[in-house]
Amino acid sequence: MKASLQALLQQSLQHLQTQGMVPAGVEMAIHLTRTKDKAHGDFACNLALQLAKAAGVKPREMAQRLMDHLPASTLVEKVEIAGPGFINFFLSARAREAVIPLIHEQGAQYGRSNLGQGQRVQVEFVSANPTGPLHVGHGRGAAYGAAVADLLEAVGFSVHREYYVNDAGRQMDILAVSVWLRYLQFCGQDIPFPANGYRGEYVREIAQGLYAEHAHSYAVAAAALLDDLPPDEFDGGDKERYIDAVIVRGRELLGENRYRFVFELGLSRILEDIREDLAQFGITYQAWYSERSLAENGAVNRVLDRLRAQDALYEHEGAWWFRSTAYGDEKDRVVQRENGQTTYFASDIAYHLDKFERGYAQVVDVWGADHHGYVPRVKAALQALGMETGRLDVLLVQFAILYRGGERVQMSTRSGSFVTLRELREEVGKDAARFFYVMRRCEQHLDFDLDLAKSQSADNPVYYIQYAHARVCSVLRQLQAKGEVFVLAQGLEHLARLQAPHEEDVLAALARYPEVLEAAALNKEPHQLAQYLRDLACAFHTYYNAHPFLVDDAPLRNARLALILAVRQVIANGLELLGVSAPEEM
Repeated sequence: MKASLQALLQQSLQHLQTQGMVPAGVEMAIHLTRTKDKAHGDFACNLALQLAKAAGVKPREMAQRLMDHLPASTLVEKVEIAGPGFINFFLSARAREAVIPLIHEQGAQYGRSNLGQGQRVQVEFVSANPTGPLHVGHGRGAAYGAAVADLLEAVGFSVHREYYVNDAGRQMDILAVSVWLRYLQFCGQDIPFPANGYRGEYVREIAQGLYAEHAHSYAVAAAALLDDLPPDEFDGGDKERYIDAVIVRGRELLGENRYRFVFELGLSRILEDIREDLAQFGITYQAWYSERSLAENGAVNRVLDRLRAQDALYEHEGAWWFRSTAYGDEKDRVVQRENGQTTYFASDIAYHLDKFERGYAQVVDVWGADHHGYVPRVKAALQALGMETGRLDVLLVQFAILYRGGERVQMSTRSGSFVTLRELREEVGKDAARFFYVMRRCEQHLDFDLDLAKSQSADNPVYYIQYAHARVCSVLRQLQAKGEVFVLAQGLEHLARLQAPHEEDVLAALARYPEVLEAAALNKEPHQLAQYLRDLACAFHTYYNAHPFLVDDAPLRNARLALILAVRQVIANGLELLGVSAPEEM
């Protein structure tokens, strides 16, 4: 509808330019917004205010000229000037009704568009370290990133979903020795577990599997491991220094091949669990990109050489530093330590350069809000490499806090007492979890009420929306039970019978869907779609409670059924983009 009105205004503007009433070289983007008050029509446009200065007339006079030269249209009942020069459009009944045949014709494609024109976009999300199962914090980034990717795809972008696997670095070494130490305990060794080790039950399970399959093949004497180690935190020492010493000693005692086997075992088991967990959450990726591959194929060294050649690196006390302050960061950053090891940041620079070199027009990173300080340094590195930093959009997702019975659910990652995404999904269901995670803007804190998510009431938004879909299906079953059939052609022929205020509200809500979808995609704000679906469900439930659908008057009955079937279609379309099912019975 907006496109049709924009076309009318464009024709009027061209006519005015032909007559010399508006300078020929003036080009304006024509924006229409839905009015908040029905008394002001359906759409408002500020084109007259934009053109007035160039035309040398007052905005209201400019608005009148535009109105006088608007082509006749069956879509428009009347046009008015409002305020300082806004043009308000009142749609005709025919225009409002037009959405129903359109929805029935387009079905699952209704609302989708080619706005993105196939432009390639990469969305990287979750990318949690494979050191343990996904927890509820990762779940919000997963639901949000998946919804953003699906929304962009729905409006015509070519989307590539990617998980960046942090399979290199110190945390993976800590995981490896955590598995190995638990394995040694299964072997009967009296080995104390480090304060800084991974303590979750999943580590014991991996270690138990290692012991079951290989018995004592990876065992060493406790004394050989523990002799001369620095004190752990339990003994008044430094837990970081202690765990690093255990890693070094473990590699020495196992040898590189056996150590690598334990390392890969922990990585593969946890990564397999993450893949399965996300798949059951309705999330799949086109690629799982290995951080380690960047070092193995020389990408990290190449990007450092490139930065060094541009004098963007300098050496200080044996380490190499990136001059990130020269590009707006608060301090310079180490990219290569004194021992020659490159940092995680160096890998991240190489990874982001690789993204752009793969030809993506836009790159979207979905990170936890605790990474906000990391954004300037990544953009600084891209700027130093000559990349357009505006092509990188970093979306920061705040943590989700669980509440049960009004009490906050405590969680801690390293101790292993965290609430996993799988546990959340099993408690409240995939649908509620996916929907609740995207109900708010990503930068807002999310209080996740477990009791509400499980409730079957109008207060539970996902239940309320799904119930609207199921109610339409129930009406159809009632129709069948009465021995009647729905005749779409007759319903479409008599849409003019839909004149009740509740019917007008539903029609207006249905017509808004393509606009909401476009705005939610371009702004990367799935909550806009979630709120829209709630509003549509509310309009439907109100209509349902006010009017019978299965009336004896067949033309009216079929018109109303055509309307509510359109509601069912749009709810199903919207829920699918949020990763939520549309049940036929509840």
